Amino acid sequence: MTDVHFLIDTHIFILLFNDRLAVSLPQGKFGCSIITEMELRSFPKLTFEEDTFICERLAKLTIYGIDDAIKEKAILLRRTTRLKLPDAIIAATAIIHHAILLTNDKELHAIPELKY
Repeated sequence: MTDVHFLIDTHIFILLFNDRLAVSLPQGKFGCSIITEMELRSFPKLTFEEDTFICERLAKLTIYGIDDAIKEKAILLRRTTRLKLPDAIIAATAIIHHAILLTNDKELHAIPELKY
């Protein structure tokens, strides 16, 4: 049986890292968009230790860059929704990689192509 693939968005990571995630993560393979990595690591008051902690956790995941397919899907999502560019890229990444998006962002739940 093939493992289910999940893409984790930024807010889920924040909850997870702060032990505030209300449910356990499902079993499967995990990844995130490079946008999520950038958002997590660019908080102005992030300490060196916190950045190291984040990097160690992310090193265990697949980090997806922005290729042409993701770029084009994100452009289409931006044209047809009110998503901010980072959210459109994260959504496009999940769609292109056939991943279930783990998010609590209600705007993303309105995209019919996304799996949750």
